[in-house]
Parts: sequence; structure tokens; C-alpha cells
Amino acid sequence: MKVLKYWLEAMRLRTLPVSVAGVIMACGFSVADGTFKPAVAAICLVFAVLCQIASNFANEYYDFKAARDRRGRQGPRRGVTEGEITPAAMKRATYGTLCAAALLGLSLAWLAGWWLIGIGALIGIGALAYSAGPYPLSTHRLGEVAVIIFFGIVPVNLTYYVQALSWSSQVFAASCAIGLMGANVLIINNYRDIPDDIAAGKHTLATTFGRRAMTGLYIINSLAAVSLTLGAWTAAPPAWLCVPCIYIWSIPAIAIAMGKRSGASLTPLLGATAMSMFLYSLLFLLSRAI
Repeated sequence: MKVLKYWLEAMRLRTLPVSVAGVIMACGFSVADGTFKPAVAAICLVFAVLCQIASNFANEYYDFKAARDRRGRQGPRRGVTEGEITPAAMKRATYGTLCAAALLGLSLAWLAGWWLIGIGALIGIGALAYSAGPYPLSTHRLGEVAVIIFFGIVPVNLTYYVQALSWSSQVFAASCAIGLMGANVLIINNYRDIPDDIAAGKHTLATTFGRRAMTGLYIINSLAAVSLTLGAWTAAPPAWLCVPCIYIWSIPAIAIAMGKRSGASLTPLLGATAMSMFLYSLLFLLSRAI
């Protein structure tokens, strides 16, 4: 049972709503357009989750190899660094999970066009490039940009496309919004890890600009995300406008809590940010389905 616990920790379950939210948001638009295909949406959902898990595994493996992790860190335990999972096992899990995602991706290419194989390859490279390669995105202040692209713009637009076989400017705006919400999850993660990352020589936006700037960026991202989706919410019955209003209302509470907490006590805020993103997209889907 302990082994299972270590692998579940490596998957970083608190963050998985980030990949799920993009697929759900896209499904909200496809439901509204009458193009929703449950089986295709399910494939997209599993594909997105597998890619995020592979990225999380790669992050743990390659950060260990580059000595960017240390024992007793503020954030969630790293099984490889703590000696609970062997590096070889984590490497196999990383590439095995990516292969499983690739097989699912082939089914989407068969349904919606073989050009999607190229997009799938870029997604796989992105999952690794976050932590690996000669220029790891996570250590060069590009983590938030990567999240916006690979957890917002790419999954929302592609999930919509493989169902509707068309593109939409409103879907694109929503994909940017989901990306910004996902970036907020990483902001809190890196905000919490500032001491560990400085000690390891890891350069993130948080280590560069500090706590106050990251709190401000969190607020800006949240407001921008709501602004980008307001047009979509107004197409639903007026009562549903309470959802973006509640989301906006929650922003000051998170920002104040960020200023008061440090270390591991910030982890629940990370989970709350990921869950609020998931609920925002789920309620958007319900607003179109009911």
C-alpha cells in the first residue's frame, strides 16, 4: 500500500483538475452547438489526464537528475528524491504514460484528421520540455506560459475541434481563460517553493519577482480569465452569471491567504485554485446542457 501511496503522490492528484477543466470547458461549447460527442470527449479527457500525469512524472524524474529537488522540501514529497521510487521506475512510468496517451491520440487523429499526429507529438514534447532538455521551461521562467498553452489553448481548442470539426473565436477566448486559471495553480506552487527553488538554483517567475508580484499576477490572471469568458456566460440564462461573480468574489480571499501563509500551508490554496477552475468549467457545461 505504501508503494501505491508514493505513486499517487507522484501523480499530484490535487493538480489533475487543471487538465480536466479544459476538456469540460470545450464540451460546454460543443453541447451548445449540438456537436457534442460523448465518446470523443471521453477520449480527450483521458488523453489530457495522461499527458498531465506524464508531465508530473517527468518533472519528478528530471528534477531529481538535475539536482533541482532536495529532501524535506516545502511542497509535496518527491518519491524519487526521497528514495521511495527508483529513478528507473519513474522514467519507465513517464514514457509508458506518454505512450498510452499517444495511442489514444491516434484514435482522435483517425476521427478528425491525421494532421493531429503532429499536434500530439508537440504535446508530448511539451510534457517533457517543461522539465527536460537543454532549456527546461520550468527553470527559465516559462512555466506559466507553458501551462497557458498546453493546459488551456491546446486542450480546449482541440477538444472542441475533434467534436465540431471547426474552430471558434469564442472557444479560443475561453481556452486562454482556462490557461490563465491553470497558470494560477502553478503560481501558488512556485510561490510556496520559493525557498527550495532558490536553494536549488531554479529560476521561476516567483524566485525572480517575489511574493507580492506573484500575488498581483494571480489576481490579474483571475480577472482576465473571467473577462475572456463573460461573452460565453451571457449566452446562458441570466442566473448563471452568478458563477463568474462568485469566482471574482473568491479572488481577494485567496490573495489575502497567500500573503499570510508560507511553505506547506499554501498547498491547500493550490488545491482550491485547481478545484475552482474545475468547478468553473463544469458549471459552464451545465449552463449549456440544462
